[in-house]
Amino acid sequence: MLEGYDAWISPNYDRETLGYKGHPIIDVVQLYVLSIDSIRDANMDYTMSFYFRQRWIDQRLVYNASYGIEVIELDTKIMERIWVPDIYFVNEKQATMHDVTVPNKMMYLYPNGLVLYSTRITGVFSCMMNLQKYPLDRQICSLRLESYAHSAKNIVVRWRTPAVEFSPSLLLPQFEIEKNHPSICDTLYMGINYSCVALDIHLKRNHGYYVTQIYVPSALVVVLSWVNFWLTVDAVPARISLGLLTVLTMTTQSTSFFSNLQKVSYIKALDVWLAVCMMFVFSALLEFAYVNVTFRVTNRRKSIQDLPMFVHTNGDCKTDSVFSVGGPDNDVVKRQHQNQNQPNTSRQKKAGLLGSLYSKEREKARNIDRISRILFPVAFLAFNIAYWCVYLLWEPTQESGSS
Repeated sequence: MLEGYDAWISPNYDRETLGYKGHPIIDVVQLYVLSIDSIRDANMDYTMSFYFRQRWIDQRLVYNASYGIEVIELDTKIMERIWVPDIYFVNEKQATMHDVTVPNKMMYLYPNGLVLYSTRITGVFSCMMNLQKYPLDRQICSLRLESYAHSAKNIVVRWRTPAVEFSPSLLLPQFEIEKNHPSICDTLYMGINYSCVALDIHLKRNHGYYVTQIYVPSALVVVLSWVNFWLTVDAVPARISLGLLTVLTMTTQSTSFFSNLQKVSYIKALDVWLAVCMMFVFSALLEFAYVNVTFRVTNRRKSIQDLPMFVHTNGDCKTDSVFSVGGPDNDVVKRQHQNQNQPNTSRQKKAGLLGSLYSKEREKARNIDRISRILFPVAFLAFNIAYWCVYLLWEPTQESGSS
């Protein structure tokens, strides 16, 4: 059957005219996906293992079915002597064809010249992702196939129905496959039309990991920063330690997650969340700084009021309290005690004014804490409502991952 068969030329090539005759070869393709091992946001690619199945008619391989041979199963060594369409994957980064323990290839020949060819391939394919809603996003990862050297006049690639089948054991850790959309993507290269087919796989990211590892811990850090508002204004070391701890925790958490993401120029949903959480914990620290400054100013004034009073007369300094006993100046001392015991109206008024100011400013500092106890939780709740409504309902415009 293979006598005079040339695997270097296509079935519709005419040696006499040195051109193609008749209709182009129709290569019907199908995928059977075994696994999608990893979808990497940092590299914007995915790894997929699948069976690549092809069907075409080669009139040179027609044989008589009257001998009772319904199908001929070829050995891998003989497959090299059969012409195969030069289909390649446009968005492939790296791929291998399995050869353990033997090359994972299969080829069946039917009496009417139908050739069924299947190979097992594992490859890394690019997937241009839109991360505006990350990690609440949906992605479209594509696979494009076309002939490398033959134009549409010689080979036409088309999908079989269904275009793709998924293994029942297929399970993605971070995504769910919502649907797949096969399409035709014939393109022009240097004015020559090439046949092309594409498969768009629609993926929805699972939120569970990000809720437990990012959203809940960062929200708890924000709530922890509000404990500052319930501590007394005098607890300066405790409030400073708590404020700095929450700020450093948010900084560390943001750095650890952003290091594993692709560097993009637009703002992601995770950027908004962590930035607002950082703003809340930093605002709580600034609130304590303002309260502390207000309290310290009045406390300093109160301390000045409690200092011993000195009376300066004719350049001589005499203290209000004299502990001398006996001596020739005993009369002078008695007169000083009498003068000291006399009511000083102006000093009492000043002391009362400072005491009233101290109480007023201290109450002002406490009121700031009381207002913050309500304002910060209400503002954070309003932000959560707006955030989840926007990013769960809004869908950015996105083209297929191959474009």
